[in-house]
Amino acid sequence: MKKLVILGAGTGGTLIANKLRKKLPSAQWQITIVDKEPDHVYQPGFLFIPFGIYESRQVVKPRKKFIPAGVQYIESVIEKVNPATNIVELANGTQLTYDYLIVATGVDIAPYETPGLAGAEWHKSIFDFYTLEGATRLQTALSNFKEGNLVISIVELPFKCPVAPLEFAFLADSYLRKKGIREKVNIFYTTPLPGAFTKPKATKILGELLEKKGIQLIPDFNIEEVDNSDKKLVSYDGRTVPFDLLTIIPVNMGAEYIGRSGMGDDMNFVPTNKHTLQSVQWENVFVLGDAANIPTSKAGSVVHFAAEILYENFLYAIEGKPLTASFDGHANCFIVTGIGEGTLIDFNYDVEPLPGSFPLPVIGPMKLLKINRLNYLGKMAFKWAYWNLLIKGRHMPISTKMSMSGKETD
Repeated sequence: MKKLVILGAGTGGTLIANKLRKKLPSAQWQITIVDKEPDHVYQPGFLFIPFGIYESRQVVKPRKKFIPAGVQYIESVIEKVNPATNIVELANGTQLTYDYLIVATGVDIAPYETPGLAGAEWHKSIFDFYTLEGATRLQTALSNFKEGNLVISIVELPFKCPVAPLEFAFLADSYLRKKGIREKVNIFYTTPLPGAFTKPKATKILGELLEKKGIQLIPDFNIEEVDNSDKKLVSYDGRTVPFDLLTIIPVNMGAEYIGRSGMGDDMNFVPTNKHTLQSVQWENVFVLGDAANIPTSKAGSVVHFAAEILYENFLYAIEGKPLTASFDGHANCFIVTGIGEGTLIDFNYDVEPLPGSFPLPVIGPMKLLKINRLNYLGKMAFKWAYWNLLIKGRHMPISTKMSMSGKETD
């Protein structure tokens, strides 16, 4: 019997386990999935918890609920992988042998990588919203916040969901206005980028929106340290930004076992062919989602689109055929621009976000790089689609490859 081991039962791992279990005969293939946590989290929902829009119960469910019948689920920390011998060592002492391996263990925040970030003010006046604990603690802090400097800061790229910090800034503006204290709060947005986003057209629109909402953009700000005693950010060029409440996006790194196994780069991301999603070093290893070093957004939509390509190429691989399915880096993302409003971007490796209609030309009904309520509703509706369709491996009515149909290129 052939053995497939999937490391990580998040979005990518769960999705691909569901798809492959339906395809691979149980009498011929044993599928095992490993994860260290008992709960599956809808990570895009963390953004809404600090503002009281979502509660924890809406974004957390038991993992076992989504692992398909016929897939062995093991809850354990992964100690090490030995790709030369096709063995996965677990912290509980179990050794798993495999014929094929899919790495889907995502990324974690690493506040300890930045001097002072994990210091005395961590989860007191400094918060993340990329973890459930951080998001829930930030909700309390925001509800008690009355005046001063609210700073949203990105330490470095890449990180999960590149638009989320902007969304947080926009939601914070709406939230504070609703509370009637916006004029008492200065909102700063610091980023190591030269602008609000990584792509020119989107950067222009999102930068103008920050300005319109009175959010001060501080570009090219590379954090050297966080000064806990004086409560300020210090950049490598000597600039400082004082804060009363700091919402920060820490360094993101791949899983620690990747480093211990010698499978990754210095950030523990696995070198991966950006088109086939096969490891560049081991033919029987595939990489899905944030764990890969491919040059696209670390976002749920990317995992969804990439999973379709990995699925095809995995089936080619086990049949000894060339891997002809090619991932184009497709990313599709609703961006909340305030409570009740949003925009939408659609892009890939080669094409930046462009204005236009999506998914159909003229008809849409979604409008790209336009701010309206329909795009906000699309963002909010995705939670249902995630729990009921996406991670169960069911069909989603969005093309895996990015289409130029409906996009304005002039």
